[in-house]
Amino acid sequence: MISAPEDLDAAAIVAVAEGKRVELAPELLASVAANRAVVLDALTAAARPVYGVNTGMGRMVDVVLSAEEQAGHQRRLLIGRAVGGPPWLPERDVRALFAVRLRGMLLPSTGASAEAVGFLVDRLGDGFVPAVPREGVGCAGEILPLSHAFQTFAGIGWMLDGQAAADALADRGVAPYLPGPKEGLTFIQGAPIATMHAILRGAEANQVVDRFAAAEFPVRPGTVQPPVSVRVGARATAHARRVLAELAEEVERALVVTDSPAYLDGEFVSTDVFHGSDLGLRMDAVSAALAHLGEIGVQRLHRLLDERFSGLNPQLAVTPGPQTGLTPLHKRAVGELHALRRLATPATLGSIDTSNGQEDVQAFACAAGEQLREAVERLLVITACEHIGLAQAVFLRGEPNGLIEPLTEDRPLGPELEALVRKWSPWRDSAARS
Repeated sequence: MISAPEDLDAAAIVAVAEGKRVELAPELLASVAANRAVVLDALTAAARPVYGVNTGMGRMVDVVLSAEEQAGHQRRLLIGRAVGGPPWLPERDVRALFAVRLRGMLLPSTGASAEAVGFLVDRLGDGFVPAVPREGVGCAGEILPLSHAFQTFAGIGWMLDGQAAADALADRGVAPYLPGPKEGLTFIQGAPIATMHAILRGAEANQVVDRFAAAEFPVRPGTVQPPVSVRVGARATAHARRVLAELAEEVERALVVTDSPAYLDGEFVSTDVFHGSDLGLRMDAVSAALAHLGEIGVQRLHRLLDERFSGLNPQLAVTPGPQTGLTPLHKRAVGELHALRRLATPATLGSIDTSNGQEDVQAFACAAGEQLREAVERLLVITACEHIGLAQAVFLRGEPNGLIEPLTEDRPLGPELEALVRKWSPWRDSAARS
């Protein structure tokens, strides 16, 4: 039961992403309705333009809309900006996106109606999953992908499974939602996709870092000083955890105010909360930290294959020479690292003029989130390779490993590697590119 906006914190949003139903307390809905009445009165009494409500958007901000134009403006905001395409966000991400936006719509500064909030909660409850683009977000804020997400409420656009949104609503016995004053704008405000990425990708990265930290390198007896890669893993892991903690702190700030304009202290105030650079830059930093862990893991695996460092059979083969052992597994890890290093290039840099100069800086936080998604995947594979190598090392020392069947003869390890990666990443199947 959600009794206050703060109840939809990061942990609750993860739970919603994974399928938990959302139920709002009647008192909270009553508070939302009362606040909506105040905001509507303020809109009616507004003596000056209110961006996106009685004006155009972007470069057209100076165009004041007539009463007739305002009547259809909020619906048009959801339609004309839906220019994206596949690949689409997976269902888990869309549910988290909905939960983040719901959190914002429950805030008094948003001024959403109880009807809009209830419609969103109902769609979370009945498995309504729009097709929302993962890439090509070149706008200030996230208006393009959010238009894809929320135009479906009006019966426009498509679902993740390819069904027309109008048909999906009809199948549920639901009429399309007609957004009231400011509500179309509210649906496409803030940085909920960047926030979603920060929450979900941050949780996934933490799990992979834990797996990485669990790898214990067997040092050859009598070694005075092991290679650097064996010695610095704990320091690099600590750094990754610090950066992830900083990302979590940014999430808390991102959930406070989500709209521009926001209704604050009786006025409609232009804000910068759509600019998700704080989240994007932190996600870039996490990707870089994961790339460093990947470098360490690949080097440790290579040292493990070398009898000079491990004191075990060359290449961890039972019969070195006739058997190749785990050298091919290291080469797979090298390929993953090559891709992972490229993901350490910041996604948040590279602003370009749009809207005739009105919107001349972008955060590209959604791109940072997608890079972090892939960085987690790449490090996960590297870490799985290292753990398989460690398991083989344990076997060669005459101890049970319990991770995979010992490699007594060369065999294709690809399926076993993939099975281990899937076991360690329950979120992975839903994130396949489509």
